Amino acid sequence: MHLLKQLFSELKDKRKMIAGLAASDFKKRFVGSYFGVVWMFVNPVVTVLIFFFIFQLGMKSVPPVPDTPYVIWLIPGLVPWFFFNESVSGITNVLNEYNYLVKKVVFPVELLPVIKVCSCFLVHACFLVIMFAVFLIGGVRPQATWIQVLYYSMATLILALGIGFLTSAVNVFFKDMTQIVGICLQFGMWLAPIMYWDGMFTADHPWMAPIFKINPIYYIVSGYRDSMLTGHWFWERPLNTIYFWVVTAVIFYAGLKIFIKLRPHFSDVL
Repeated sequence: MHLLKQLFSELKDKRKMIAGLAASDFKKRFVGSYFGVVWMFVNPVVTVLIFFFIFQLGMKSVPPVPDTPYVIWLIPGLVPWFFFNESVSGITNVLNEYNYLVKKVVFPVELLPVIKVCSCFLVHACFLVIMFAVFLIGGVRPQATWIQVLYYSMATLILALGIGFLTSAVNVFFKDMTQIVGICLQFGMWLAPIMYWDGMFTADHPWMAPIFKINPIYYIVSGYRDSMLTGHWFWERPLNTIYFWVVTAVIFYAGLKIFIKLRPHFSDVL
């Protein structure tokens, strides 16, 4: 508990610095690019179009939510995944990216993963606005549960940050961690599930249902779709909610503890 209190204390005391560095990190990714912020949306749009052609036009996939186009069902699954994927990937390499800050004795290095995930959240906020706009244009009736995506966004942020503390610390000493994280994220995307309905498998093989739910991202993706499409609140899935937060708490604490333990050696290696 001491580690968590120390982290929260630093977050409170240095919140202005974190906000400023997160905004700078957000802007930095577009410096020198002719189209600038446009590139932020190109990959997600292309991904949505690819899955649309493969799953809806090609495989004739029918979403589990009645009278819902496949794209409308797909977007609430992809939006949190883009956030999680970018956050974990970015945090994993954040110590190498900001090695000049790591070497400063007075700088609290444990804030770098926080700064990176906040930068990714700024991108995510843009996608949330776009998601709401697409739903309204698509004729989806607004529901009170739409506000709940903020809860699931925070859940995604905390999970990504916990994993990132671990991977960023290990990546300083073991450079292959970046490649391992990339492969794990590919598996995680297909096991969530995001592009397909898990009922396609669990209907004939009920034993597979717990396997899908072991993945914490399953809770988040399902939560976004509950919020945007079906109108379910998170407390209507108490067991899934408890499981997610227990797993996330363990990951977060373990990741932070390993990060703090290895922190004294970062500057020597970098």
